[in-house]
Amino acid sequence: MTRSALFSAALLALIPISAAAERLSDVAQLDVLTGWREPSGRHIAAVRIRLAPGWKTYWRAPGDAGIPPDFSFEGARNMSGVAWHWPTPQIFETSGMRSVGYADQVVLPVEITPGGPGEIDFAGSVQVGICKDICIPAFFEFSAVLPDGGDRDASIVAALVDRPMTAEEAGVGGVTCRFAPLEDGLRLTAEVEMAPIGAQELAVVEAGPGIWVSEPDVTRAGGTLSVSADLVGAQVLDRSEVRLTLLADGQGVDIKGCDAG
Repeated sequence: MTRSALFSAALLALIPISAAAERLSDVAQLDVLTGWREPSGRHIAAVRIRLAPGWKTYWRAPGDAGIPPDFSFEGARNMSGVAWHWPTPQIFETSGMRSVGYADQVVLPVEITPGGPGEIDFAGSVQVGICKDICIPAFFEFSAVLPDGGDRDASIVAALVDRPMTAEEAGVGGVTCRFAPLEDGLRLTAEVEMAPIGAQELAVVEAGPGIWVSEPDVTRAGGTLSVSADLVGAQVLDRSEVRLTLLADGQGVDIKGCDAG
């Protein structure tokens, strides 16, 4: 188990499961926005999580103090592919540890490739962490029929617009990275040629399943942003698997892959 997972498990262990269940309906609700069918045949829907004031939940890469969402699709029908579109997250500081996620409400658009024509049974479950002064596990089951048609939903459209920019959209130039061996993994140093996107730029690094990533150090020298992090559990890493998300002032840039530095 990674250091991040151990920390998350310790947080969840603070709350008895029965107490968590009693409190869950008061602090979090999940529903499905059924969305619309695109001319391409793909269907755009969304999962919406609404939280009581002061509560938050987590992004796909939640940081040291977060718990990643875990979706499964038991009972789904006419679904051959699923792609999530994550809105730009916020950074939270909790007891000196950083987490990445959303406060109050998040709409997570999902692009579904049907297995064939007709309606889609969008069904399954998700486990997320929700936190305020304490963290509790939240397990939701969902089921909705997605029509072969439907109208564009303003909430889904807004969430799609609120995604991080691509590297091309942000005017990113070269992206290089190099690795140095550590006793339990690798040290990543990436350099990104790009203009500032805000006053205090932060980074999230993803390097693949089973790899724990330390909180990155971020520095800037003119038009170059440097990002360094420890990748615990990584022995050999394909540079195409490195994913950097740069965040500042409510904006984000999503960079996939890097060249040799």
